[in-house]
Amino acid sequence: MNSHAPNIRPVIRQLDESAVNRIAAGEVVERPASAVKELVENAIDAGARRIGIDIADGGKTLIRVSDDGCGIAPEDLALALSRHATSKIDGSDLLNISTFGFRGEALPSLGAVGRLTITSRVAGDAAAEISVAGGSQSAVKPAALNGGTVITLRDLFYATPARLKFLRTDRAESQAITDVIKRLAMAEPFVRFELRDVSDKPRTVFKAEAQSGDVVAALKARLSDILGPEFTENAIAIDAEREGLHLTGFAALPTYSRGAAVAQFLFVNGRPVKDKLLTGALRAAYFDFLSRDRHPAAALFVDCDPQLVDVNVHPAKSEVRFRDPGLARGLIVSGLRRALAEAGHRASTTVADATLGAMRPEQTAPRVYQMDRPSLGPRGLPPATTGFAEMADAFSAQVVEPVQIDAPEEDLPLGVARGQVHENYIVAQTATGMVIVDQHAAHERLVYEKLKTQMAENGVPAQALLIPEIVGLTAGDCARLLEIAEDLAGFGLTIEAFGGDAIAVRETPAILGEVDAKAMILDILDELSDLGASQSVQARIEAILSRVACHGSIRSGRRMRPEEMNALLREMEATPHSGQCNHGRPTYVELKLADIERLFGRT
Repeated sequence: MNSHAPNIRPVIRQLDESAVNRIAAGEVVERPASAVKELVENAIDAGARRIGIDIADGGKTLIRVSDDGCGIAPEDLALALSRHATSKIDGSDLLNISTFGFRGEALPSLGAVGRLTITSRVAGDAAAEISVAGGSQSAVKPAALNGGTVITLRDLFYATPARLKFLRTDRAESQAITDVIKRLAMAEPFVRFELRDVSDKPRTVFKAEAQSGDVVAALKARLSDILGPEFTENAIAIDAEREGLHLTGFAALPTYSRGAAVAQFLFVNGRPVKDKLLTGALRAAYFDFLSRDRHPAAALFVDCDPQLVDVNVHPAKSEVRFRDPGLARGLIVSGLRRALAEAGHRASTTVADATLGAMRPEQTAPRVYQMDRPSLGPRGLPPATTGFAEMADAFSAQVVEPVQIDAPEEDLPLGVARGQVHENYIVAQTATGMVIVDQHAAHERLVYEKLKTQMAENGVPAQALLIPEIVGLTAGDCARLLEIAEDLAGFGLTIEAFGGDAIAVRETPAILGEVDAKAMILDILDELSDLGASQSVQARIEAILSRVACHGSIRSGRRMRPEEMNALLREMEATPHSGQCNHGRPTYVELKLADIERLFGRT
């Protein structure tokens, strides 16, 4: 019975084509950026090597996409505007999809809510044009075009004006379009992209020239153009493979982290995606190196046989579903951790840049050098002839005598210890500059890595509860926990089913001492919902190890002998992840001699 009209029997009716297209447009075209994404993806599928995008008023009044692809034949233009008409697939196998588009919904959806014009020319044929406005289609007519396709979309959502109220400002919509183009440009480094805003004074918003060379070099150059050279300078090349899945791309060092997850770009078979499973795997790979308020930066590409991943999950095609989600997640976690371990003691170059910046105070007045100052008078001011003897009392740093090392300096990445300042910072000389090491943070990381290695070799001891704790949950939550019961047991947390809507916690990790088992279980469930996996128990255990490492490391304020300082430097060079402390902060800063000379105006 219809609750809104209880006395009227509802009648089933077939919606007309125009209404069907407008409904489809609501799924496919959420905002101008969605329209740009669909049109540019079509251009890429057409084999384009040069793609130009013009927008006006944030894409609300104009979106024009021009390409040099294969074009559309005049006799196919009308068919291209029909729902579910596509050249990408034949419909026999929806799991064997190797193109961006395949649903055949974009063009008819855009024509249903805006004024759409397609001008196209295939090689050896004349150009032709067709238009559609609010679902009303014109006849195909001759046009002028050298080659490729130009699709012009004006007055988006004019046929559904209510949608316009939900759009954001022109600036916000333009930024969303720019983000879409940048992601597609990362996926296609051999294609030239140019985005222009032609609202008032035409200006180029984004441009990426086509790259050449091998795939890795082309991708690195494209990422440098889009994310900046700092990212590629501080990123590690990723190349890992497991059971038909191949992971490539670049991931930044932990010391090059961000305050939000704004520099995380994930691709599956070249398609930009926003996938909870992959995002959770990326976070899991870094969680031992970053605090919770810091986020890794990465551009990762997962390639596999199309049969192993379903892209027909959502109309916008931004979500995917792997046949074996655990395999995909494990590949990302293990591939990234192995690459980070191979980076050894390396820390990001931005640490040195920040250090140099901190050494350059803002100039509120022109510099006046010592030789330009007038001599000071006798009215209670220090005399101009103050010498080093008088300054010694005010100089508080305690420096240990330098040490002689037989090995050549160029063979030692962290150099030779030359002294200790304030009983906390080791100053070392390298072949190209100097290194300043935070002795406590560095040794803390070294001890932490040793503790982790010992625990990995010996396992996590578990303590049996005298009375198992019963935690009441929903049947779905119980099933999700029992799926990872074996993984949890590896960290000393043993659970088992206790009826349909509860689990029994029988053992907890001994290193955690007395724990609130229910709170821990709920935390694990929250992580499973948020990230698709849980590191809650592991995180708690490693937090304890980190605390132990902190107490067992060299304390700030302890004077070290030269041989101790050099031993610490050598151990850092041999230990993975020693470039950052347990919270993602750098353990050392490297300053090049050229940078130091610039500080003193010696360039």
